[in-house]
Amino acid sequence: MHIARIHPVILCGGAGTRLWPASRRNLPKQFALIVDGRSLFQHAVRLVDDDGFAAPIVVTGADQRFRVIEQLARIERNPGAVIVEPDARNTAPAILSAALHLAPEDPEAVMLVLPSDHRIADVAGFRAAAHAAVPAALAGNLVTFGIEPVRPETGYGYLELANANARLALEPQPLVRFVEKPDRATAQTMLDGGRHLWNAGMFLMSVGSVVAAYKALAPEIFAAVSGAVSASQRDGHFVALGEADWRQSPSISIDFAIMEKSANLSVMPFAGGWSDVGDWSSVWREGEPDCDGNLIEGQADAIDCRDCLLRSEVPDQMVVGLDLDAMMVVVTRDAVLVAPQSSSQRVSEVVKRLRQTDRPEADHSRRDHRRWGWYESIAVRKGYQVKQLIVDPHQSLSLQSHAHRAEHWIILSGRGRVILQEDARAVGPGDHVFIPKGAIHQLQNVGDVPMLLVEVQIGDYLGEDDIVRYAEHPLQARIP
Repeated sequence: MHIARIHPVILCGGAGTRLWPASRRNLPKQFALIVDGRSLFQHAVRLVDDDGFAAPIVVTGADQRFRVIEQLARIERNPGAVIVEPDARNTAPAILSAALHLAPEDPEAVMLVLPSDHRIADVAGFRAAAHAAVPAALAGNLVTFGIEPVRPETGYGYLELANANARLALEPQPLVRFVEKPDRATAQTMLDGGRHLWNAGMFLMSVGSVVAAYKALAPEIFAAVSGAVSASQRDGHFVALGEADWRQSPSISIDFAIMEKSANLSVMPFAGGWSDVGDWSSVWREGEPDCDGNLIEGQADAIDCRDCLLRSEVPDQMVVGLDLDAMMVVVTRDAVLVAPQSSSQRVSEVVKRLRQTDRPEADHSRRDHRRWGWYESIAVRKGYQVKQLIVDPHQSLSLQSHAHRAEHWIILSGRGRVILQEDARAVGPGDHVFIPKGAIHQLQNVGDVPMLLVEVQIGDYLGEDDIVRYAEHPLQARIP
């Protein structure tokens, strides 16, 4: 029997607050360059970059949709579609939106649901496990992947199997029950017993089976999401879900909405190395520390240190650890985290405290991505702000004006075209353009390489919401 390719569905929600300050709301951990110089999202795409898999469907939020396209482009891959959620509703609605997107083309398509923020070491082994689970999915089972536990982990849920031998099986096994995150003693007992696997939040199932499960077990989610999919609008790779219907859906995980209520469940065991890279201790483990147990990343060094993570994301700032034991030091352009490794799970409390005091560092890094490229704040003071901008080849800033600020652009590299009021002119390295307050303007990269420029803003208000955008120039006919 010919089996069609598996359709990967990559979920790109979540903020990853335990990986602060590298992970923020405007740069969630799945897009940060956490491991091996690539993002976890890119690792997830590479995991299914094989002839046995279709182009991935990515489910993400509106704020991250352009980042998805940018990171795919950096590894020269295209999505099957990017489903854009109006707001986060957890995994149950997200997974159903992908199933309903696939259903018109092939109601019995097999979909592989993957979080975008996990890492699997044995890529070939995982692909083999996914294909080994296809017959069970085609038979109507909802297959969840269970990971061979290697320590008494209290941060994961578990899957209980009927016997210890089942955890080594090469095909899906019956699931006895889900086990919520345990205390350490219970986790140790389950590890010793050999009948429990980590619940990785990865699933393989046919579109028909999962849609039927939602209709029977979560009709309110099915009604809301099916309405949102019916009202969706497609723009290139993007599929924007209908907002009104989407917001009627409960926010709930697929485990609680479907899996824990279903009778047709099975578990595909996998022992090929897996991590959810959920905190800095897991980054330390995944990074293969040196003979002293130290993981050194970026401009950092360790002197007489043991079992430490020293990480600097700032190219021109050196970080040195001296006589440290089991510590983690993470340095970004606008924040520094110093804590013992034993407190790795508590880093989210730092984010909560910063939010309570309205510190922007809680959720926003200095670099922000846009559909045309990215910008990074270099200096922010009363009355002025300095930014660095990268405009991707053949991309343009929106046609816009500002009510409260003037801007000065200094072109450092690349070539483009500037529209300013009624005029347009070419610009290149060394050119500068002054944009008065209220002037209509636009920058276009007309070349094949990125444009780099410095933008100096001067005014009494410098917020990102001080922008009036125009669909077309009011004086377009007079612009050469």
